[in-house]
Amino acid sequence: MARRCCKSGHWKERFETSAMMGTFLASTPLLKEAWRLCSAANAMGCGAFVVEQVGGVGYVAFSGVQEMPVLGWDPSCTMLAPLDAAGHGLFAALTRRYEGEEPVMVHSGVLHRFHHYQSRNDLQSQIDSLLDKTKSIVITGHSIGGSVAFLTALSVLSFLKSIFPPSVLCIGFGSPFLGNESLSRAILRERWASNFCNVVATHDILPRLSLDQSLVQTPHWKALIRFWYTSMMSPNSMNLTDFPLTEEDKAWLFSFAVANMERLAQVGEGSRWRSFWPLGNYLFCSEEGMICLDNAISVKKMMHLMLRTSSPSCVIEEHLKYGWYVERLSLQSLGRRFKEGHLSESSYEASLSMALNSLGTSQQVLIALMAKDCLKMARQKERHPNLNAAYLAIKLSKIAPYRAEIEWYKACCDNSDKQRGYYDSFKQRGASKRESHINKNRIILKAFWDGVVSMMDRNELPLNFHKSLEWVIEESQLYKLLVEPLDIAEYYRSGMHLKKGHYISNGRERRYEIFNQWWTERVVIEKLGNRRTRYTSLTQDTCFWARVEEAKEWLDKIKSESDPNNLVFLRDRLNEFEAYAMKLFDGKEASADVLAKNSSFSLWLKEWRALKSQIYPLIELALPD
Repeated sequence: MARRCCKSGHWKERFETSAMMGTFLASTPLLKEAWRLCSAANAMGCGAFVVEQVGGVGYVAFSGVQEMPVLGWDPSCTMLAPLDAAGHGLFAALTRRYEGEEPVMVHSGVLHRFHHYQSRNDLQSQIDSLLDKTKSIVITGHSIGGSVAFLTALSVLSFLKSIFPPSVLCIGFGSPFLGNESLSRAILRERWASNFCNVVATHDILPRLSLDQSLVQTPHWKALIRFWYTSMMSPNSMNLTDFPLTEEDKAWLFSFAVANMERLAQVGEGSRWRSFWPLGNYLFCSEEGMICLDNAISVKKMMHLMLRTSSPSCVIEEHLKYGWYVERLSLQSLGRRFKEGHLSESSYEASLSMALNSLGTSQQVLIALMAKDCLKMARQKERHPNLNAAYLAIKLSKIAPYRAEIEWYKACCDNSDKQRGYYDSFKQRGASKRESHINKNRIILKAFWDGVVSMMDRNELPLNFHKSLEWVIEESQLYKLLVEPLDIAEYYRSGMHLKKGHYISNGRERRYEIFNQWWTERVVIEKLGNRRTRYTSLTQDTCFWARVEEAKEWLDKIKSESDPNNLVFLRDRLNEFEAYAMKLFDGKEASADVLAKNSSFSLWLKEWRALKSQIYPLIELALPD
């Protein structure tokens, strides 16, 4: 979508917790400016947008008034469509799937509207101009426009990821669910959750609806959405007496929203049932104040509980009151009102009481108790990121001996009379206790680093975890250089390449891709160039042995190949790999064990060079003049 990158921004150091996000939004002009532009876009009518620069911040606001097909154009009941249907690699980072994961899905109607905006050159050029001129960009929208804003922000983040750490904030006002749990997890993996905030009013039913066919085709919904759209375009002329539905119709809509939210709240993490799922932060607003949550399970439960404090009479106007809530939040500046004597002496209990009061649930005993349990669950799931990082550092020191033993094993292999080197010694190992012990160490280290990646996915570590702590990049790089060759050896030793295909394309674990990205970022930022790390005894291309295994297969194929074109193809691949390997040696990027007399690379090179003199004449004879 965008062609240029942001400069350093106001919120580049992203928020460690949802509370920080809430405090930031309530104490800066961002919410007021975002809503002002959303209102302007709404007044301009269907499919409109507004682009404006305010100081050093650029704003893009999408109208909440959208074409009706966004609410029901897809005849399927689920309303979820694969995000990769967007094409052009717009969301490549998000649509990559890992084993056992459901595909990333989004609301089909919102995706349809996103395509519409994506095709508008006027919008694209204005966004490009903002990214070029401003320090930061806010992408926002009311109602369905907020969901379009979320997709737009994701496309900008995906594009800027490869260029420069983006300074993008997306704010939705009363926007419905966008996608499934896989989308939420993909955003967490990219560390983008703190870039998104959905402002939700206590009694607004739209953010709590899935907008499926059982709703959008009803006359009740059609009448409600028409009234909302008219009021958005002309807020000063809104007259509730003009609303065409009866009290019974309002009760039906309210009951539908409660039932839908109850159903969504009961869906747990990891469910394979295709269901809408919260993403990013949710800023809940009531007349008493606000709280901000980012734990998806807690968000769903809280949305359900807050709606239960409402009534059908709120169905109409609550979705149109975000301007009032924003103004109130700005005036309060996080001020929360409490009745004297209601706060517990415990600071923890006091903070829970403050949160319940901000939600407006403190006076409803049953709801308050359930909401309190919900908040406690959120706190339990959200251990402080810095404490988690410290815990990992301690745990790493405890497993350091396992890594040291692998280093010792490598030295033994390099000095062995068998002259097979590190990789081939492990791949061809027998049933000795030494090799079994080293394999156990490999598995222990894998579990630790997979745990690190898993904690990052769950947003349980500082957002700049790998940048702010020196040991993270250093230790992950050493682990990758030392252990990935053993993982490759085990992959081919166990025959996994015959079941899944070669390692690089089909077997490489995600943690190594992440560690590669970390190291590459450090090389670029610190301008290390081709400087070797302190681990000079290790081959810098950790996939080198996987490339050797592929070259061995090419060599076997070329021996029995008779088709001239295939012979040329295989010859070129073999020559390319040989040249690549020689370049590594010349640049001192390969360790000594690669050239061990009986290593699989040395044996391959010897055989390939002997075969060359035989293959070349055959190719010359077979090819036409």
